[in-house]
Amino acid sequence: MSLAQLHYTSATAGAGPESGEDAEIPARFTAVDAAIPSAALTEAGPLLAYEPPAGTARQVTENALRALPESFSFSALSDGSHLLARTVPVRTAQLSSLRFHAHAVHLPAGTRLPGGMLPITACRSARWAAATPDRVPAVDPVTALSVATGRAADREGLNDFAVSRGPWLAGVLADLRRLSEPDGSAEPVKVVLVERQSADVARWIALAAAVLPPSSAERLTFTTYTRHPERAPQRVVGVLPQDAHELSGPGFRVHTCTGPRPEGTVDDAWAETAARIWRSRTPELFREAAELPGEPFAAGPVAVTALCAGIALGPCGRAAAAGWAAERPYALDAKRTRQLVDALTAAGVDDRTGAEFDAAGRLFAALDGRSPATTTAPLAAMLVTEAVRGGNGSVELPGRTAFSGPQGEAVAAVLGPEIVTELSGPGAGQDVARTVQLLRVARLLGVDCAELLPGVVRRLASGLLADTRDAAAPDSPGWAPALLELMDEQFDVRTALLGALDRIAPEDPAGAERLLGRVALPFTGTQLLPHLRMCAEAPEAKAGCGDDRVGAVQRVLRAAGMSPFAEPLVLRTAVGLVWEEDAPTVAEARLLLEAATSDSHRTAGTWSHLVAAALNAPAEEEEAPQLAHDLLRGFPQEITGRERGALLLLDFARELRSGEAEPEWAQRVRALRPGAEPVEPGVLGHAFGALAGRLLAPDGPEAEQYALAHSADADLIAAYDRAAHGPDVRARLAADPGYAAGCFAVWTAHPHAGADWSRTTAALLEEVLRPAVRALSADGVAAVEEAVGRSGSSGRAEAFRDWNRRSQGTLGRLGRRLAGRVRRG
Repeated sequence: MSLAQLHYTSATAGAGPESGEDAEIPARFTAVDAAIPSAALTEAGPLLAYEPPAGTARQVTENALRALPESFSFSALSDGSHLLARTVPVRTAQLSSLRFHAHAVHLPAGTRLPGGMLPITACRSARWAAATPDRVPAVDPVTALSVATGRAADREGLNDFAVSRGPWLAGVLADLRRLSEPDGSAEPVKVVLVERQSADVARWIALAAAVLPPSSAERLTFTTYTRHPERAPQRVVGVLPQDAHELSGPGFRVHTCTGPRPEGTVDDAWAETAARIWRSRTPELFREAAELPGEPFAAGPVAVTALCAGIALGPCGRAAAAGWAAERPYALDAKRTRQLVDALTAAGVDDRTGAEFDAAGRLFAALDGRSPATTTAPLAAMLVTEAVRGGNGSVELPGRTAFSGPQGEAVAAVLGPEIVTELSGPGAGQDVARTVQLLRVARLLGVDCAELLPGVVRRLASGLLADTRDAAAPDSPGWAPALLELMDEQFDVRTALLGALDRIAPEDPAGAERLLGRVALPFTGTQLLPHLRMCAEAPEAKAGCGDDRVGAVQRVLRAAGMSPFAEPLVLRTAVGLVWEEDAPTVAEARLLLEAATSDSHRTAGTWSHLVAAALNAPAEEEEAPQLAHDLLRGFPQEITGRERGALLLLDFARELRSGEAEPEWAQRVRALRPGAEPVEPGVLGHAFGALAGRLLAPDGPEAEQYALAHSADADLIAAYDRAAHGPDVRARLAADPGYAAGCFAVWTAHPHAGADWSRTTAALLEEVLRPAVRALSADGVAAVEEAVGRSGSSGRAEAFRDWNRRSQGTLGRLGRRLAGRVRRG
């Protein structure tokens, strides 16, 4: 069965202008098979038209004509059919005027070329006509194509061309792959090949046809030459250099094969591998690769085929080959499997990547037990060598049986000393992933590390806690799976590591809690491990007890399975887990002090948390002085320096409030303060507040009041002022005339005590006493006046009457005399 043909030509004398450059050459259909629909002809005209290169004269010589480009194209029409055509320049016999002739065959929708032939193969047919024949032959140029078109000379020429275009091969093939994939219609829209000869564009299409899957190669539309690539409907377009300058934008992928070599690399393992096969002049490997299982454009089959044929590949190609073979270990026979392993493990390769080693590890796992040890041994050796020398902590290590034979002994003899040297160094254990990997490799190779193990495990335990301190780190560290495998493989390492972690947990209980929250360490065996068990229980205990932090401590202590009296360090761990860097409240500290003896707190070091609770307590916390007293009594040797001075201030406040304080209160509190500096505001508030409160009490000793007034201590006088403004003083003033009389006496006495005292008492008289007196009834004021008279001379009573009668700010004669003395002083 022959395909329908058509001829479209301008090669007729008198059909158009005979001179002028760059003018369109008019054309018409000169022979058309009746089976071709008229709608197809309408679309075919523009596809078959020919415009010579810019600057081409209308009269050309025979040699110039042969130098002009030809257009061989395969185009899709709107009805689903295709047009396969060759358009060539021709000239008239008489005037040598430039014309063109197009010969095409039409493929109805769903029709393939005979014998599964690819469109580009038809380019070699000798039956393409350069003129309209008198009678259209019954056999079209494609059906008549001889099988000899694939002769060895043509294949060798294509190999030469591939080598000459080596720098552009991978990039072009990668773009053609994107065109051929299901979503390839989005980007890029067109692949533009810039060549000086249209025949070279045809060679590019032939290169691609050998690589692409048959279904993709059959659908690939192209033209080897056009003056207007932006208007060409084909997906692959050939242009001359002078027509490629204006091409830009995301719709074009331009490959200028006449210019400088492209920079950078192509991130496409399939394209890069196919390019290497072409450059190696072995295109027959594409047929071998096509016989292997895999999706179209999968890099694995071509990479495996290339490596087995001895073609060197880059890391992406090797990784693709190893990954493909790991998924299909049954797809290769023993010979090709050994060839692949030898290629993957070849010496002298220094660009292996983490992805390649990961794929090699999966390949070993797939082949282990399926292939002979002589085949898998090189993979095992490469993996452990990378683990030791390359520092790759993610390498999937082989099983121990891989090193049971002579190959394993040879690897151990080389790597064993290196492992021992590194594990015995001071840095061992700080890098968790590295240390875990070395310990696992040592076991695989049978390297004796028993003497090094205690020190390595001790440093490794510290490294585990350090690695989990970063709050922004992921929930599960990358080394977690390898660590768990190590602990599962080596019982001695697990026992030693858990013991080391339990010993250092009291120093960093929050770190141990974070570690256990991110890595499920297996400590459910017979080891006691009280601190680790507490750290594991802490999150649930804190969540369950809410604000009852002392209850959380008790719950965590129960998880330890040991009493603080027997093992005081569990108390340190419990307190550190619940409070971390914070201090407990005073009430919590007193409960903790009662829950365990001072000896337990002393050994555990938790007494410092109790001291912090007392010192950080606000001035309103009434129990803080009592806690300070208990701490000074319970830890006399431990509490020293500034903290001791601050606690003594608090204890003095307790003595003042309980009436136990010896005389000379102001001198005592001022003497204690320097030893507590820098003193906490709450501590100072307790001590000064207690002193001021006692002096403002109804029975405040006159001598102590005198000492305060003459102390010239601004902070102490200010504390007295704050207390005098308080509600207790105001209530007493309203209820007790004698108390009001006493306040008047004290606040008008001591005129020589100093400016701070004078300003403070003047303000207290006006802001505290005067409002209280004004609020009294006449009998109440008389009672205050009488009390003032009883407590002093008649002049003091007169001064009170004068003060009470006069406006705010006036003290009367006595006040003026006192104020005058202060000014003179």
